[in-house]
Amino acid sequence: MLLFNPKSPSWKGFDEDTQSIFNKTIQFFESKGRSQMKAEDHAATWPQDFIDFIGESKFLSKFLTPTQYGNDGCRYDIARNTQMSEILGFYSLSHWYPWQVSILGTGPIWMSKNDKVKKRAADALASGGVSAFGLSEKEHGADLISTDMKLMDNGNGKYTAKGKKFYIGNGNIASILSVFGKVNGGREFVFFTASAKHPKFKLLQNVVFSQKYVAEFELDDYPIENDDILCRGRDAWDAALGTVAFAKFNLGLASTGIATHAFYEAVQHASNRKLYGNVVTDFPHIRQLLSEGYARLCAMRLFCYRAKDYLLTASATDRRYLLWTPMTKMKVTLQGEEVINLIWDVIAARGFEKDLYFESATRDIRMLPKLEGTAHVNMVLVIKFMESFLFGNEKVQNVPSSNNPSQQDFLFNQGSTTKGLETVPFGDWRRAYEGFNEPNVKLFIEQSETFVQMLKDAGPSPDQSKDLDFMLAVGELFTLIAYGSLILEQSKIDSIPSEIIDQIFEFQVKDFGKHALTLSQKNSTTENQVQYCHKLLKKPKIDSVRSEKIHQMFMKEGNSYQMNN
Repeated sequence: MLLFNPKSPSWKGFDEDTQSIFNKTIQFFESKGRSQMKAEDHAATWPQDFIDFIGESKFLSKFLTPTQYGNDGCRYDIARNTQMSEILGFYSLSHWYPWQVSILGTGPIWMSKNDKVKKRAADALASGGVSAFGLSEKEHGADLISTDMKLMDNGNGKYTAKGKKFYIGNGNIASILSVFGKVNGGREFVFFTASAKHPKFKLLQNVVFSQKYVAEFELDDYPIENDDILCRGRDAWDAALGTVAFAKFNLGLASTGIATHAFYEAVQHASNRKLYGNVVTDFPHIRQLLSEGYARLCAMRLFCYRAKDYLLTASATDRRYLLWTPMTKMKVTLQGEEVINLIWDVIAARGFEKDLYFESATRDIRMLPKLEGTAHVNMVLVIKFMESFLFGNEKVQNVPSSNNPSQQDFLFNQGSTTKGLETVPFGDWRRAYEGFNEPNVKLFIEQSETFVQMLKDAGPSPDQSKDLDFMLAVGELFTLIAYGSLILEQSKIDSIPSEIIDQIFEFQVKDFGKHALTLSQKNSTTENQVQYCHKLLKKPKIDSVRSEKIHQMFMKEGNSYQMNN
C-alpha cells in the first residue's frame, strides 16, 4: 500500500506507546463516524470532544514536550509528529489545526532560555492544555517589523502588554500563548507568554466560520513579569522565523492526508457507478484523471516522508532541511490542490454533496498553500537554494531513514534560518537520479540538464533577478528537479515499483514543459531564453502496459478504505 490507510496502517519503526496513540487517534474518528463528523463540520461545532481526547490520551504532551521537561514518554520526535500530521489531516483539518497551532505556540518556548516557562508549558500540556502562536495582526499580517503589540517596561521586572492579535488559532482556550511584540513600542522585539484564561485577556471574535477557532484577541494592560519573557531582540526575531521554518512542514502532511481520503471516495464512487452500460472507471478520460491523481498523490507522500529524514538529522552543519520545509509547504500543498482538481472531475457533482468527506476536502485543501506564508513567499525562499543545489558538487553525508525514537533538539537551537541559504551544500543533484532507467525519468533528466545549461548560458540578468514574476517562473522549473530528487530517494528506501516511478515522472515531464512555456511568455524573457524554454517542451513516454498496471493498482488501493458511517 502506497497511501495511508487507517484500516491497515504501517507503524514500522515506531515504539509501542507511539503506535498505541496512533491507533487511539484513528479509533476516536472512526468511532464518531463520517455522519457525525460532517454534521459538526456544517454546524461549525468547536471540537471539544477532541480537546478532551488530547487530555485523556496525553498525545499532545507526549509528542510536543522535549524529554528533559516532560514525563515518561515525552519527546519531540519529528518522525512520529510527521505521521500524526497525516493522520489528523486525513480525518479533519479542523482537528489537525489545534495540533498544528500548538506546535507553533510551543516553538518559541522551547527555543527560549527561560526554564521556568518551559516547565509551565510542559505542565500545561500534561494537563490537557493547548498552545497558541500570537504573531499575526489584522493590519500587518505576519510582518514582524510592523507589529503594534507593545510590552511596556514598568521597572523592577514588571511589564504591561497592550495590543491586539488577529488570526490566532486556539486563541479561545490556549493555556499558554507565545506573543510577539516590541518593548515599549520601540525597535526591540520580544516574545512573552500569556494565557487565554487571564482576566486581562479579551477574546474578541472567531474571525472564520469554522470548527476551528481563529481568534482576534486583545491584551488590555495584561501584567507580565520577567519570568514570562521568552526572548528579546534578535533572539525573538529568530524564534519567530525559526518556529515557522520547521512547523510549516506539517502543512504538506495535512494536504496529503486530505487528498488521500478524497481519493478513496472518488475511486469508490467511479468504480461502483455505470453510465451508458459502462463502469465509469473504464472510460479512458476517467482512467487518465485517476492515474495522474494517484501518481501525484504517491509523489506527495514520498517527498514528505523523505523530507522528514532531513529534519531528523538537521544540524548546524547540515541545513538542507531549510530547502525541504518550504518546498513541503509550497509544492506539496499545491499538488494537493491539483489532486483534488483531477479527481473532482471524476466524482463530479457528487463532490458537492453534504454527506461526503469530499465536500469539505474541496474547501480545506485550498487553505494550506495560503497558511504559514503564501506559496509565493515560500518560493522566494526556495529560489535562494537554486545555485548551490544545481551547481554544487561538495561531498555531503547520506541521510538515513528512520522512525526509531529520537529527539530533534537542534530545531530549538537553529539560530538564524534566513542567513547563508545560498551556500548550503547539497552535493551533485544527479546522484539522486542515478540507477533509475524508467523512460520518463531519463526524459526528465534531459530536461533538467537543458535547464541547467540555460542558467549557464542565458541565466536571469540583474534586472530579471529583481523581477519577482519572472523569478517565480524560473523557481517552478528548479523546484521540479528538487522535488524529483527526494521522490527518488524515498522510492529507493521503500522499493517503489518501477511503474509508479515512471508514472510519476510522466507528469513531471509534462509539468516541466508547462512551466517552461509560462516562462517563455514572460515580458522580460529574452529570445535566447525563449529558445531554451522551447527545448524543454517534451512529450512524456506513454506505455499502455504500464498504464494498465497503474489502473489495477489504484483500483485495488482506492477501494480498500471507507470511513465508518
